[in-house]
This record gives sequence, C-alpha cells and structure tokens, in this order.
Amino acid sequence: MCKLGYLWVVKWSDYCSPLAYKPGEPFKFIAEASVDNFSSLGIAFLEDRLQMDNGMVPHKIVSVHLQESALKELAQEAPPVKEQSTQMDEVTPAGTAVKSGLGGQSEEEKSKPEEEGDHEDEPNNLSGEHHHLHLSSCHECLQLENSTIESVKFASAENIPELPDDSSSKLEEEKDDCLEKGMKRVNLAGKPPNVLIYLGSERAKGKFEQVRSILQECVGAESYTIYQLHQEQVLRDPWIDNSLLLVIATEEPISEGNHKQFMKFLSKGGKILGLSSSFAFGGVRIKRKNKLRRTVHELVVSKKDSPEIKLDLMVSGCVFEEGRKEDTGKVKTLCRLNNAEKDPVIVHLTHGDAGGEAILCQAHLELDSNSMDVQTEEDFNLLKMSNTKRCEVLKEILVSLGLSCELSELPTLTPLYLLSPDEEIHLAFLKWLEGNVDAEGLRASSKVSLKFVSSCDSEAEVTPSLMPVVTEMGSFSSEHFSLKTYQQNLQTKKLGKILLFSEVTTSTMNLLDGLMLDLPEEMGLIAVAVRQTQGKGRGGNVWLSPMGCALSTLHITIPLHSNLGQRIPFIQHLVSLAVVESVRSIPGYEDIELRVKWPNDIYYSDLMKLGGVLVNSTLMETTFHILIGFGFNVNNSNPTICINDLIMKFNKEEGTKLKPLTADCLIARTVTVLERLIDIFQEKGPNGILPRYYKYWVHSGKQVRLHSEDGPTAWIVGIDDYGYLQVHQEGKGIDSVHPDGNSFDMLRNLIVPKH
Repeated sequence: MCKLGYLWVVKWSDYCSPLAYKPGEPFKFIAEASVDNFSSLGIAFLEDRLQMDNGMVPHKIVSVHLQESALKELAQEAPPVKEQSTQMDEVTPAGTAVKSGLGGQSEEEKSKPEEEGDHEDEPNNLSGEHHHLHLSSCHECLQLENSTIESVKFASAENIPELPDDSSSKLEEEKDDCLEKGMKRVNLAGKPPNVLIYLGSERAKGKFEQVRSILQECVGAESYTIYQLHQEQVLRDPWIDNSLLLVIATEEPISEGNHKQFMKFLSKGGKILGLSSSFAFGGVRIKRKNKLRRTVHELVVSKKDSPEIKLDLMVSGCVFEEGRKEDTGKVKTLCRLNNAEKDPVIVHLTHGDAGGEAILCQAHLELDSNSMDVQTEEDFNLLKMSNTKRCEVLKEILVSLGLSCELSELPTLTPLYLLSPDEEIHLAFLKWLEGNVDAEGLRASSKVSLKFVSSCDSEAEVTPSLMPVVTEMGSFSSEHFSLKTYQQNLQTKKLGKILLFSEVTTSTMNLLDGLMLDLPEEMGLIAVAVRQTQGKGRGGNVWLSPMGCALSTLHITIPLHSNLGQRIPFIQHLVSLAVVESVRSIPGYEDIELRVKWPNDIYYSDLMKLGGVLVNSTLMETTFHILIGFGFNVNNSNPTICINDLIMKFNKEEGTKLKPLTADCLIARTVTVLERLIDIFQEKGPNGILPRYYKYWVHSGKQVRLHSEDGPTAWIVGIDDYGYLQVHQEGKGIDSVHPDGNSFDMLRNLIVPKH
C-alpha cells in the first residue's frame, strides 16, 4: 500500500522511567524524566511520533512535581515488576502500535500558539476548500510552548490525586531504582481490542460477513476481534467501555435512544466509522441525492504533501452538508465527489473532550465489484481497477481511528511433503532417493537443501536453506490442497508426477534446484505452495503471494536441437496460454474473460493482471533444464482480481451457475495443457501454437508508441518465429522487440527500451 509519509518514531520508554500506574478508564501512568527528555517527549507527542512500547496511544501528558517522599512511597507500595505485568495484562490486552493517519483537527492542534502559525490556516467547514488528510502536523507549528502538553486523557497513578491540567512544574531528575525500565506496557486506551459492527435491525448474515471480511483484510484477524452489535444490545450491554471502534453500516434511521448511546460512546473517547449509514451529528447532516443511489462515481481524496487520489466507488445516494454553524469547526472534509458540486462524501468529526471522533462515509468502502448491486460490466471494471486504492483509503481511515493496519508478520515456514498421484512413480522416486542422499537423508543444494524423512517431526527445524521433506503420503492432509483433486485433473505422461508441497515456503523456484539435474526424466517434478514468503517475479521483482493464489514451479527438459529448444523464449508464451486454457477449456467456462499478455502475463480482458510466468533455463550438454514458475490469482479478490471474481461476474451477467475453481485443480490442468502444447510445438513449430495464442491475447490491432510517450507510432503485428513481439512502424517495416530488452506497458500503449 502506498503510504502518505513517515516521521521518526520516539519510544516513550527511551526517555522516561515508569513509577506507577492506575488501571481503569482512562488508564493512567506516572513516569520520571529529565526536563530535556520531557521536552523531547512533548514534541514527539504533538507531532504524533510518540509510541508506547506495546502500542497503546497516549492522550494526555502533564508535568508534575513529586517530592522525594512521594517517590519513596511509590517504590515501597509498588508490586514487583513481574507481578505488575500480570496485573496490567488483566486490565487490558496488549494492543498493536497505532499512529494517527487520516483525520481532522486534533486537540493538540487546537492548542497551538497562534503566533507560531505563519502559514495560511485551512478552513474547517464543508463549504471551504477540500481539506487534506494528515499523517502528521506541520512541523513549524508544533514547537513546544512550555512543559505542559495537553490533549485528551492521561497521567497520575494509584492513590495519587488527579493532576491539574495547567500544571507546568518541572520533573526532578531523581530515579527510582526499585522499578525496572523493562516492565511490560499495555494499551493506554484502556479498552479491549474489540471492533463492533452495527447493522440496525436484524439483517442477513451476509452483510455482517461482508463488512467483517474487509475489516479483517485491513487490520488482521489476529489483532482485533470483530463482533456484531445487535439492535437489542445497544441499550442493554456494556459495550461502550469495551470497544475500540464501532462501525455503523445501516441506512435505516437511528432511533433516538441508540443515537444517544453512540454519542455517549464518542464522549468517552470512542471511535466511530460510518459506512453509508444514516448516522450523523454535530456539524454535518445527510442530504439525499437519489440519482446517485447505488451508482459508481469518481471520488477525489486529498492528502497532505502528496498528490490527490482519484478512485471509483459505489456511492450511497447521500452526501454531507453543513449542520449547526457552531459545530462546523469540528468538521473536516476528507473526500468529495468529482462532480460540479464537489459534494462531500467522507468527513471527519470530533466530539467532546475525551478524544471521541468519527469518520462518516457515504461511499461504499465495504463493497467491491462482486456486490450484487454492481449491474454493468463498466462498473465492474471501474471498481476492480480502483480496488487497491479502496483498500488503501479504508486502511488509512482505520489507522486514523486508532487501529493498526501494519502488515502481519510473515507466516512460519512449514515442512515439505513428497506427494504423487501415481503410487508406482512415488515408489520409484523413493528407490532413486536411496542412492542419491547421504546417510541422514540429506540432498544438498546451494539454494535449499532437502532432508528426506519418513514422518513429520513436530520439532524438525525448517529454515530457508534446509527443509525437511516428509515421504510418507499417508500422513498428509491440507485444507488448501487436495491430492485427489490434483490427481483427477492431471492427465500427463510425465510432467508434474512428483510433487513437493508446502503450506508455507520461501519460493517454489528454489525447491527443485537440487533435484532437477539428476532425476530421471519420467519423474516430472513440480513444487506447489499455498503461501510464499519470498516470491519472485521477472527482473528481480517481488511476487506477492496472498492466500488464494495458485503458486508452483514446474521442471521440464527440452532437447537443444528441437523446435522448442531452438526457440526457448516461446516457453513463457506456452505457459501463459496453458493457464488461460486450463480455465477456458472447461465446458461452460469458455467465455470467462481470461487472456494472455506478451511476454508472460495472464490478464482479465486488457485491464488487470492476475498472474505471471517466470522461466529459468540451464543448458547441460544438449538438454535444457527449465524451471517454470507460475502464479495466478484463483480465490483472492484483493488487492486486485482473481479467476473466481470473473466466474461470479459471468454467472451474474449470464444467469449461469458455474462453480468456483480451486488452485489444486487449475495447477494440474495447467500442467496437463502445457504438456500437450509442448508436444504440438515440437511437432509443428510456432505455426502449430500461434492461432491458439492469438485467440486469447490482448494485443490484436493495438497501436503503441516506441521509445517514449511522444515517440513514433507503431502497430502490433504479432509474434515472430522466436517468440519476440513484432511491431510495424509506418515507412520502416516490421521490427521485432525482445522481451529481455524491452518493457511493453500495454496500459500506456508504450514500448520502451530497458537500460
């Protein structure tokens, strides 16, 4: 995701020593710091760079003078550090580091000295100019005025009276040796990491799952728990004190009683996200524009110190307009429709003095192109092409409301399993292994060494350079890969017969390196993974590997003095074609709009990439040993598009009931089709394949520019006998473009040399 900006983060524990704490809401802490360190903390706090070690958010910092007697008393009453950590964990689960992102005027911005603001003030009402989204405040305006820094809530400790807001005395530089700096910290917001979704009266379960799934993709299922807040729970259950965020996703009118509860939640520092809801308060009200209802429109999101974002989203049929004049100073517009009226559709509001804030949206950030409300192919394409930006904007909104959307840690590597759809070939491979591994079952390689073991040892170490391979097929099971499905769809003479499978590996391209040169040709090797941590693309690019991709590397051998051996660049075209035909050769799926793009991509129409091919070849005497890595999106709609999206789209448009496909099925079908395409090429050469390739490629009749956007015009003709792209430039005839020497950007209609 594209970030808006970065600032140097200051950790509070590096600048102060904890002395005492007070559980409850708000959670309170007292710590000791020198004057210089307190000043550094204050500046970091105002610039939104202050980070608590375990992710809680400081809302108020106040300086206070403690007598030496008070310090000694605290030391005597404080429990041991280990005991403190346990008690604190019982108060609030540790959170994840969060940082202010999108947002309106914060309390600290309000308290800035006017004389320091030597740049223009931005208007704070809906009728003014489009407001920026802030990741941090203007540095020139954030100099520390004095040692008192105020915001929303913080300070004090057990049995210490509330500290006055105007306290400005200095902390003495005395240290309490009885408390260690390394004590465990907790989320200073004092609330469990619960996110609630309110849908009004009982709605279909699908609506809740829809909203929950997009939230989980943004924040991660392991960071927060997401529940539905039912209608009867709003007034009854104590959710107000036990939630970080309330998501309101209903167009139904909010009852007066429920509205009061939501405002009470805000007044206690709660955060609200409105998703095309009827909820509003303070400085805005909702205005209905029926002509906009359930239509896709271009939106403009403005950002601080970076270009504005334009994206297409489905809108609700409502926009925002000014409410009470006295409250408009607490409102900022974050996003507008790109129309003549520049109607606000996303606004930020603050409420109360405890940090309550809401971001209200009349654009459907929760809906993607698979929504039943998407009726036309044009809308489907617009929404899919904006999908990455939609997720980006939603993540930044969630970050601004106090949640963490940081990427989760890489998954743990898992052992490999040796599988085969043919038991006879499996036994033959085990027999071959006996003479090709050392006494401990190790097959060494410079990339990944494989240690073959009969059964899975839970304590077996899995590293990027050494991976155990379990040879007993009876112990294998996976919810993401069915050997039976793979077997049913693999109809080859030799390719893909010996399979190394892993739930999580570094890169499938590395797994076969130590086996491919010595293994008998009839034992076709393939490596398959559910997830990759170091996926590779062309030119050293990183290949993202989210759950739902088909990820594999296939080993093939090609004689040098054969049709294909003399035209190795054609291999990537054959594989791309095989992926497309693996779907479009299934009865009923012939019209799924899956296509090939030169030189090595799989596309939806000519709009979006959903897969790619990487080929590495090694010539040994008169034989090419070729590793073909291919990955394509099967069941992962985000961040772009997948094959099952296209199937759902086709079903909706044609009234069919085609079933979604799975990665294990399509990997096997791709290998099967590829083996047949290779046989045809070896027999008939390029002319045996090109008619099928042109049937599915995206470039027919395309006009391009050569060298630069202002360069000469040329037309794509086709592919020459060696797999290179042919272009015709008027007056200069036909030229071939090598894939290793040129980059073809179809969306910009430009062919440029790589330097």
